[in-house]
Amino acid sequence: MEEVMMGWIVLTVLFLIVLITAALSWFIVRQQTAAIIERLGKYDRVANAGLNFKIPYLETVAKVVDLRTNQLDLDMETKTKDNVFVRLVLSVQYFVKKDRVSDAYYKLTNHEDQIKSYVYNEVRAHIPKMNLDDAYEGNEEIAKNVAEKLKACMAEYGYEIVTVLVRDIDPDAKVKESMNEINAAQRFQAAANARGEGEKILVVKKAEAEAESKKLQGEGIANQRKAIISGLQTSLELFQKGIEGATAKDAMELVLLTQYFDTLKEIGAQGKSNTIFIPHSPGGVSDITAQIRDSILAANSLRNGTTPEESRGVHK
Repeated sequence: MEEVMMGWIVLTVLFLIVLITAALSWFIVRQQTAAIIERLGKYDRVANAGLNFKIPYLETVAKVVDLRTNQLDLDMETKTKDNVFVRLVLSVQYFVKKDRVSDAYYKLTNHEDQIKSYVYNEVRAHIPKMNLDDAYEGNEEIAKNVAEKLKACMAEYGYEIVTVLVRDIDPDAKVKESMNEINAAQRFQAAANARGEGEKILVVKKAEAEAESKKLQGEGIANQRKAIISGLQTSLELFQKGIEGATAKDAMELVLLTQYFDTLKEIGAQGKSNTIFIPHSPGGVSDITAQIRDSILAANSLRNGTTPEESRGVHK
């Protein structure tokens, strides 16, 4: 009986050993990962995604390496050529090459620190050669230079650099405030220039309109005077023909008297008039007529070289 019990115990132990050995022999590698297999502490092979076999107790999975694209965010401070300290935020996207998994695992103890060192070294060698404005405008150039440097350095370790992004260039708060003030002053200056140009255009256009108005007004007055002279001439001719013995003097006095009453009529028709009347009478029109006639005769005498009396005799 004891021998039977011992046999069952041995069989159970053997079964458990076989079961554990079988469990340790098979393992699964997930998609987009790779497993480093070591045999007695020495690198043997890389196990890809799927079901894999290893010799139990002799082979072990040293590391499961992620093959997906990873992103490393970096935050650093440096100084520009015009002595402005700026804070740079960069993102480095990379992945492990499928055929270089062993190099990525064994050649670098910490790949993130290695990438940071290369990025810091390249940025601090490039940014001090640029002014702040150039750094803002040349962020793509900075990213390109850093990416090229990283690709050349990290390829030896089995890493592929996808891209480097300069996410932000942030100067000190006082520097940003000064830049905003400069920008605001430039915009105010541009606005003032625009307002000045606009006012200049308005003044020029107003002067041109006024000049055109004066020109048209002068033409209108000239035409009006021509019409008045023509009408007076016609009236004088008709007056002399219609009234026997009437002279030009009589006709002129009649016309001036008519104009006198027309003027009074127009002034009286206006509701709000600031005209100031001085003592006068319709008989004063004769005096005005005489003064106008004498002035015309004096001007004709000067032009013809005769005396006013001779000119008056000629006109008579």
